[in-house]
Amino acid sequence: MKLKSGILIVLFGAFIFATSEDSESEKNVEELVVETLVKPETCTITSVVGDTLAIHYTGRLLDGKVIDSSLSRDPLVVELGKRTVISGLEQALVGLCEGQKIKVTIPAHLAYGKRGYPPTIPGDSVLEFEVEVVSLTQQTPWQKLVNDIFPLVCLALVPTLLGLVGIYLYNKAKAQPQGRKKSKDKKSKKK
Repeated sequence: MKLKSGILIVLFGAFIFATSEDSESEKNVEELVVETLVKPETCTITSVVGDTLAIHYTGRLLDGKVIDSSLSRDPLVVELGKRTVISGLEQALVGLCEGQKIKVTIPAHLAYGKRGYPPTIPGDSVLEFEVEVVSLTQQTPWQKLVNDIFPLVCLALVPTLLGLVGIYLYNKAKAQPQGRKKSKDKKSKKK
């Protein structure tokens, strides 16, 4: 009996040690790490925010378990700056060339955070992605106008419209209603 309980305690201790090692190594990754695996010889255009990339990717947990891959389907289209992918991956996609392959290690706070993405991705998980840029399309001047200036115009219009509505309501409240004035006139005529 003592031997069995001793073995259980040793196994439990080993389990605790192994899980704490894994979680410590995951907690040590605090910054985004980008490794270039393949870079084309000619790289004249690099991606910037606003550009559109078509990428193939394979995402894994640190233990090697694949969480998602685009290799069996069409490439994923990502417009940088639109937050269509996790922030760590989007940051890693800036400054890349068409044909470039990278490996990205993304800390939990730039991935899915404490909540994770159950059941596939546990909370506080560090992720690794291997990414290949299939195509790179630069932002046109019209897209730049729409993406950069149009939101500012809309932000300026909101206070303007609220101010006009406020002035209208103020003038309406300030004006004396016609119905009350007529009723006072009728009362004075009766006397």
